[in-house]
Amino acid sequence: MSSVGKGRKPYALEEGSTIAVVAPSFSVEFDRLNHIEGQLSSRGINLTRREDIFERFKYFAGTDLRRSEELKEAIRDPSVDGIICARGGYGCTRLLPDLEAQVFNENKKPLAGYSDITSLLLWQWRHAALVGFHSPMLDRQGGLEDVELDSMISMLMGRKGYEILQGIGLSGTTAVGTLMGGSLTMVVASLGTSWEIDTRGSILLLEEVNEKPYQIDRMLQQLKAAGKFDAIVGVGIGYLVNCIDSKREEPTAQEVIEAVFAPLGVPVVTNLPFGHDSPNRTWPLGIKAEINARTGEVSFLENGVLQK
Repeated sequence: MSSVGKGRKPYALEEGSTIAVVAPSFSVEFDRLNHIEGQLSSRGINLTRREDIFERFKYFAGTDLRRSEELKEAIRDPSVDGIICARGGYGCTRLLPDLEAQVFNENKKPLAGYSDITSLLLWQWRHAALVGFHSPMLDRQGGLEDVELDSMISMLMGRKGYEILQGIGLSGTTAVGTLMGGSLTMVVASLGTSWEIDTRGSILLLEEVNEKPYQIDRMLQQLKAAGKFDAIVGVGIGYLVNCIDSKREEPTAQEVIEAVFAPLGVPVVTNLPFGHDSPNRTWPLGIKAEINARTGEVSFLENGVLQK
């Protein structure tokens, strides 16, 4: 049975809520994290983190054990209302076999991040059927733009505003489905795992960074061969950052996207404001939305959180 459309929602954050900052992937830079923590604090969000968050083990933010315990501690801690990941890179998938879906279900905390964190959001959806948030993280040069902060806070608190992602319609008309996806690389990496993406009835949202057009095509062809496009109702493409090939001018990443998705006959919208560029708008993975290729919009039809 498809898990799409059957998710539960975490509890909404409120003014004065406490968010735990965790680092399940690459190591974290103090100055960058400290700066964005200050930005969130100025918006009335209390933040907490473990003192060992800046540990380094190879390219990770400490050992697998440290990172796993940090995340599990944040999920269980009754004083923590939500969780934001510090950064992506790589390492999240190493922790997933050690997590307990029941604990995520019992606590129902909003969990936010993107890039490598896509795997954690997909795991949470498949194992705990819990909505998560594709969202900016806290280790980024220069901090977050106001629109990014406003979008994140609005989504995590269930406020009105920022419920429409505006892009450019490519083909098709309109459809309603469940928002699913994230980093193209991590979506493909989920194939064959227990957190494999379930795209049935979904509006598939994808973004990527530093992948050449032929590499994007290869990943899309793998998803196609795995049947992941057979029952989607729409496609939304975010930023494709530095997805160029200095040796081959054609096809471009955009042309690859068009060649793969336009023939499917579903609404396709590109240039949506999420992913590895600014503004990186927040969207809830697992909620109902409408995609309209005529207007180039993806509109959220429900909140991603429940009011307590």
